[in-house]
Parts: sequence; structure tokens; C-alpha cells
Amino acid sequence: MTVSDPHVVMIRPVVPQTSEGCAECLRLGTRWVHLRLCLTCGHVGCCDSSPMRHARAHAHTAGHPIVQSFEPGENWRWCYVDESMV
Repeated sequence: MTVSDPHVVMIRPVVPQTSEGCAECLRLGTRWVHLRLCLTCGHVGCCDSSPMRHARAHAHTAGHPIVQSFEPGENWRWCYVDESMV
């Protein structure tokens, strides 16, 4: 984890709001490629390779900049504000 990213203070212990997939894609009936977990509130959204890019939209509208991969076997984190791994 990059300690110098000022947004890491927004990381909280979270419970995924859905384990079924991207919350918005499920509601809209659209598809996703990979999933991202918001580390501030637990929102599950789709990645930037997905058509709707809901994780990025959530980060910007909710002000929750850091996500973690919600893919099995992956545990990396990304800051949408700084566009970097944390």
C-alpha cells in the first residue's frame, strides 16, 4: 500500500452491499467485465473495462476514491483520484 496517498484515510472496514455483481448493472440488466469494491461504503461496481464503468462513477459521485478488486484471488487497491495503486 502506498502510504503517501492522502485518500487512504477514507478506507473503512466494509461489507459488500451485494455479492451477486455490480449493483447498478444488476438493476439495469447490463453486463460487466470485472467488479470493484468501494473501501469506504461497500458498494460493488463494475470496472473501467465494463461498458457502464459504475465503480468509477460511484467514486466520483459519492466521493469515495479507493476501490479494491472484487475478483477472486485479487487484493489490489486503486485510487480513482490519483489514478494509482494504493
